[in-house]
Amino acid sequence: MKKVLPIIILVLIIFACTPRQLHKKISFSGMAQGTYYAVTYFDHLERDFQPQIDSLLEAFDMSVSMWEPASVISRINNGEEGVICDSIFINTYILARKVAVESNGAFDYTIGPLVNAWGFGFEDRQKVDQALVDSLLPLIDYHYVSLEEDRIIKEKDGIKFDFNAVAQGYSVDLVGDFLASKGLENYLIDIGGEVLAIGEKPGTGPWIVGIEKPTEDELSERRLEASIKLKDRAMATSGNYRKFYEEDGIRYSHTIDPETGYPVTHTLLSVSVIATDAGTADAWATAFMVMGLEKAKQFVESKNELEAFFIYSGEDSSLEIYATDGMKELLLK
Repeated sequence: MKKVLPIIILVLIIFACTPRQLHKKISFSGMAQGTYYAVTYFDHLERDFQPQIDSLLEAFDMSVSMWEPASVISRINNGEEGVICDSIFINTYILARKVAVESNGAFDYTIGPLVNAWGFGFEDRQKVDQALVDSLLPLIDYHYVSLEEDRIIKEKDGIKFDFNAVAQGYSVDLVGDFLASKGLENYLIDIGGEVLAIGEKPGTGPWIVGIEKPTEDELSERRLEASIKLKDRAMATSGNYRKFYEEDGIRYSHTIDPETGYPVTHTLLSVSVIATDAGTADAWATAFMVMGLEKAKQFVESKNELEAFFIYSGEDSSLEIYATDGMKELLLK
């Protein structure tokens, strides 16, 4: 019995220490894609992955950032011949096309010419009238482009991709894949408000993420409309309440309807979508903003893999909320 006791004590010590070792919290933040990023994970080895993540996000920009002149997407948009698409571009394209098809074109990644014309891209705003819209609409249709192995084929000159409504979410997924490849099981990634929450905060339960209350004032204090419990899911939000401009007494939002060629004018202010991955959540949030409240409500109820939280303008400009049943279960009481 004297030989057994030290072994028992040693086993108890190991089991007592292991949970604390697994709870080593690592957090860091930086800039990417013109916005912030923040990463938190738990790693008993206390490894610092920020340099690798910074390199990953730089490679991401060189693939699908329209603000990088030498990126793959910029070269394709500029009509350069023989551009070879890398894996980041190809996966972004495949995801974008999937949502374009399923949303019946409400999400359309060839919206680039209209986004630029209305002044929400990287080109100077034009004086938009019906004639200009009519001239650009024939270029807006994802059916006019295809991916053949590692090259993009366009049926019309002047087609320009805009991956802004999916790329940021997909970059979150890439960082998540990287952390998973390192054996991590509990992490939270936030890039410009698009979030992936895997596992949980050890000892405290699911990750808690917020949904911002719509406000037009960039300088005003940001407040939360709701808080969500998130575990092994992603959430992305799209809204019209900050990105807009006014001209001749008319407000123009940054969400452009691919069918009409004009900014949307409905009462929907923001949509937060939960999906298994951030790229999908990001794309569907934009698609729902294009659809408007009633159509988006009907659509999301038919998609079992999605949950949504809608904030819209009610009577007397009051804020109203609609949440799917699955989203209601995730709301922090």
